[in-house]
Amino acid sequence: MARTALITGITGQDGAYLTEFLLSKGYEVHGLARRSSTSDLNVSRLKWLGVEKDVRIVDGNLTDLSGLARTMREIKPDEVYNLAAQSFVKASWQQPILTGNVTGIGVTNVLEALRLEAPQARFYQASSSEMFGLVREPIQSEATPFHPRSPYAVAKLYGHWITINYRESFGLHASSGILFNHESPLRGIEFVTRKVTDAVARIKRGMINELRLGNIDAKRDWGHSKDYVRAMWLMLQQDQPDDYVIATGRTTTVRDMCRIAFEHVGLKMDDYLVVDPGLFRPAEVDILLGNPAKAKAEMGWEATISLEEMIREMVDADLERHRSQ
Repeated sequence: MARTALITGITGQDGAYLTEFLLSKGYEVHGLARRSSTSDLNVSRLKWLGVEKDVRIVDGNLTDLSGLARTMREIKPDEVYNLAAQSFVKASWQQPILTGNVTGIGVTNVLEALRLEAPQARFYQASSSEMFGLVREPIQSEATPFHPRSPYAVAKLYGHWITINYRESFGLHASSGILFNHESPLRGIEFVTRKVTDAVARIKRGMINELRLGNIDAKRDWGHSKDYVRAMWLMLQQDQPDDYVIATGRTTTVRDMCRIAFEHVGLKMDDYLVVDPGLFRPAEVDILLGNPAKAKAEMGWEATISLEEMIREMVDADLERHRSQ
């Protein structure tokens, strides 16, 4: 009998790739999605992967405990992946309360609904490397102290610890993946990697003549979403729940990431890149570098797609998007 999975945030980058992955494993996949003022859902990422007709979308919102409980009761999931959040760091300073309610308290609502209606289900929480913030160690592992530097990171830290609390208090099979930056052609345009690859594609097509960025010397550990959703699934296949850093173990500056993108289309980065001080964050996270040793030792997981491969894939996808414009 096919296992059943419920994915919150199914219309996002990770939700789409996780859906594709679980369907390939024979799962029945349900997705929780928040509708806007129109009746249409943005399922463009699911369509990009050709899986939009293979999932059942359920109306829901992380701030509505009653609706979440009803969904758990009706679906009776074997696995629940909580990927929904207000996930844009910059927006969290403009909307700190919304971010706290959705990205933080929303995790409690999902866990409480699961505890009441589907306690046998295994639960995955999408934690974030942003929780490390002002890093206390040069390479961050599961034992590195947290120091969040944005309302988003603070909310993610609450979600992380409430997951641990429910695991220890109620015996739930609840695990958190402390995921470092992971990207793909399905990444939202507001995130720096996609902002770069989209701009490079438009510059190459002659549509614009510059790329404006903030702190290009910030360093990040970037992987591919396809690799990272596989890690999510592996966590829920373990006999005992736990928390894992998921990262490549390699850090790269935004500057060098830009250079890879421009070189792929035969352009010189310095001819087009403009540093705009107005785009700097109020409190910057200068470097993130993860240690995935535990994930490799206990789950056999490691990244398989390099930064260079990923950026080239993203640029090619954006070139195709702008071909007809």
